[in-house]
Amino acid sequence: MAVTPADIAVALGVAAPESGSLTEQQWEMWIDDAAMLIDTRRELLDVAQIDEVKLDYVIREAVVAQVKRPDDATQVTISVADEGSSSRTYRSSKGRVVIIDEWWTLLGLTQPSGAFAVDMLGVDTIHQPWCSLSFGANYCSCGADLAGYPIYEGGVE
Repeated sequence: MAVTPADIAVALGVAAPESGSLTEQQWEMWIDDAAMLIDTRRELLDVAQIDEVKLDYVIREAVVAQVKRPDDATQVTISVADEGSSSRTYRSSKGRVVIIDEWWTLLGLTQPSGAFAVDMLGVDTIHQPWCSLSFGANYCSCGADLAGYPIYEGGVE
């Protein structure tokens, strides 16, 4: 099953846009954008296949979020001298279709990054499991690169 503008309308609880209308074309474009973002990341991470139900869910939710908040305005204030002001606050948006981290995880399309990404070394490694190299650093903190075996951080004394 592929996501359609009618699916987006159901998720929003509104009537489906008329066939050929600008709204239908816009929603279809956003559906294609979400699919393109997911497919690009799938290819980058060399993932063969994604569960179709999860894929449809993520595309539908990404487009619904875009329909609800189509631009990146967060607050608009209109002031008239000595007559007061009017202010309207919007939920923050990127102003484009976005796949949030939670959805990338659901699709299995996450890649290790940041402080807690661990590059899994083989079982025959000479480095301590807590060596800086294990956490993506460009240097060894256990001393194995100097002596051929760990001499710091609980290694040979």
